[in-house]
Amino acid sequence: MIAEGAFVERELTEPWEAVLCTAEGGSRAGVLVLAGSSGRVERERARLLARAGVTALAIRWFGGPGQAPGVCEVPLETFTAGVDLLRQAGAERIGVLGTSKGAEAAMLTAVHDPRVDAVVAQSPTSLVWSNVGPGLDGADRPLRSCWTWRGRPLPFVPMDETWTQAEPEGEPVAIRGWYEQSERTFADAVPAATIPIERTRADLLLIAGADDAMWPSAPFAHRLAARRHRAGLGARVIERPDAGHRPRFPGESPAPASTVFAYGGTPAGDALLGATAWPHVVDVLTGCQVRDAE
Repeated sequence: MIAEGAFVERELTEPWEAVLCTAEGGSRAGVLVLAGSSGRVERERARLLARAGVTALAIRWFGGPGQAPGVCEVPLETFTAGVDLLRQAGAERIGVLGTSKGAEAAMLTAVHDPRVDAVVAQSPTSLVWSNVGPGLDGADRPLRSCWTWRGRPLPFVPMDETWTQAEPEGEPVAIRGWYEQSERTFADAVPAATIPIERTRADLLLIAGADDAMWPSAPFAHRLAARRHRAGLGARVIERPDAGHRPRFPGESPAPASTVFAYGGTPAGDALLGATAWPHVVDVLTGCQVRDAE
């Protein structure tokens, strides 16, 4: 484990809004930090990683100037440009850390960019899904892929719009069942939309709460690990039964309550999962982790 230290923080506006936190004295390890569908720049997480000795670049990957307002046909080149910047900053080992939709992007970036050495996927999915919100054209229908690569949309699983919530109107909604129903409804789309995680040589760390109410991230994580293992590659899954969609690493602020969505888990479970995962996060990003097949 690297001792906590000082870092230099720099705001960026090109090619996207971002913050670059560079560990004092530099670091051979760099990580691209991706939020989920909140769209925020993960400044707090970037600072935490920089204190641990990893140069961290947190970017706004949708919702900014020149970007789609929603997670809709977002070019994976958005993230490979982040890899470029980390390399320019002196990083030799490149990681991508993403949460939820950001985890989807992190894994797909590693599949398409061989320069990625490590992926930390928090609350991941094993599938590419349809858009969440509008694209550059301002429309959210018809349903389209969340991602493109070299101008071509990636295959995706649509959302079954016949799904209805179980909660009374006005209460936070658990949408895990929507994803589960959509996968059953569009089973024919699943093979092409499955993330081919075995195509990357990057080390893979998967962090999931079994009580995730947004989507079934723990079953998704085990599917991803199984694909890796069948290909003779390593993957580590870290999970807790009482954690939900928003694990928090030590030193991060508690996730705010939502009046819209139910995220599952408990604050204590989310914090414990983050605390358990944190040393493994630092190890895999810095290259200290021994590849295994847990």
